[in-house]
Amino acid sequence: MGTFRIEGGHQLHGEITPQGAKNEALQILCAVLLSEEKITINNIPDIVDVNKLIALLEDLGVKIQKKGKGSYTFMADDVNLEYLQSSQFKEDGRALRGSIMLVGPLLTRFGKGYIPKPGGDKIGRRRLDTHFEGFIKLGAKFRYNKEEHFYGVEAKKLKGTYMLLDEASVTGTANIVMAAVLAEGTTTIYNAACEPYLQQLCKMLNRMGAKITGIGSNLLTIEGVDKLGGTEHTMLPDMIEIGSWIGLAAMTQSELTIKNVSWNDLGQIPTVFRKLGITIEKKDDDIFIPKHDKGYEIQNFIDGSILTIADAPWPGLTPDLLSIILVVATQAKGEVLIHQKMFESRLFFIDKLIDMGAKIILCDPHRATVIGHDFKSTLKATTMVSPDIRAGVSLLIAALSAKGTSTIHNIEQIDRGYENIDERLRAIGANIVRV
Repeated sequence: MGTFRIEGGHQLHGEITPQGAKNEALQILCAVLLSEEKITINNIPDIVDVNKLIALLEDLGVKIQKKGKGSYTFMADDVNLEYLQSSQFKEDGRALRGSIMLVGPLLTRFGKGYIPKPGGDKIGRRRLDTHFEGFIKLGAKFRYNKEEHFYGVEAKKLKGTYMLLDEASVTGTANIVMAAVLAEGTTTIYNAACEPYLQQLCKMLNRMGAKITGIGSNLLTIEGVDKLGGTEHTMLPDMIEIGSWIGLAAMTQSELTIKNVSWNDLGQIPTVFRKLGITIEKKDDDIFIPKHDKGYEIQNFIDGSILTIADAPWPGLTPDLLSIILVVATQAKGEVLIHQKMFESRLFFIDKLIDMGAKIILCDPHRATVIGHDFKSTLKATTMVSPDIRAGVSLLIAALSAKGTSTIHNIEQIDRGYENIDERLRAIGANIVRV
């Protein structure tokens, strides 16, 4: 189990460039299975979860060549479907939640798709019903082996249909879209997710020859085609990482420039941090965070009531940033109610922040009230264990702002979502060592 040792209390300075988007990468990489032609993908983040998926594709028989940093070509012209029934696949597929999005492309192109119950962050229930209900509506037969927790769908030919999703699931929508592009006839998906990463997937598929309309809305129409060709695709910067660096700059009272953030795809993120009192300046396509020497003050609602920050499907705030926003609020002036609607276990890391001296009241599994210190007292260094990717980075931000030396164990969780984070933080002045 890896460990970070962090000496907190140092101001940071300089520029940091966000990695390619993790959540986009998991969708885009699965989509290479939809074509037998060469597909080039750029700005792929070098992180554990993405590298596991690339290894899975290679085991499936996809020909992969690395062209340069973050740039690969993929050719799925000789896919080994027997691997899907192997014990090795049942083990490898279980290690990565993103592996669920292999099912849609495999089902529509080869008539069958299998997956073991995938893992991922332990942040609460993350059901797969939306995925498989969509496949069933497209005409697939579903089966589930309870003993092995192994899912399967099969169909000679998928047929387009209308469907109203029971939730605006990003991965569910992506999986169904990938299945529908080669289905017979027209598929209409209402209550579809419309996150920028899903928009990126749809635009890439259209360049490959798919016919998808309504991109960016919650009503997608997909006219099935016979086959898809090759393309080249470059991924967006990771909006969760951008939010992490905004929070880091504020908590450490540092001056920081975040490069090439793709402002048009950030949605509510700058607005929410500004509600916490953080100054965010737009400089071309960069974000500039000045030093907050006098701290930052949380805005109340117009009627004077306490600010509530909650997650919601896009264009609402992504739930992946609530852990970071909660940590940032611990040093703000004022109070805020954090409402995590989607996952009932995501706020359980706050006991570690309370140990560091943060004033937080856990109201219930979904809500926490934070009373900020206004930098009148600093957080205290401690020893912690990272429970998931986003909580791990939140604890890392807390440690970088704290007085003394903190230790964070189980940093493999952080490495699942952040590329070479210790090296990049040292480059802007952080005192962090990987043990």
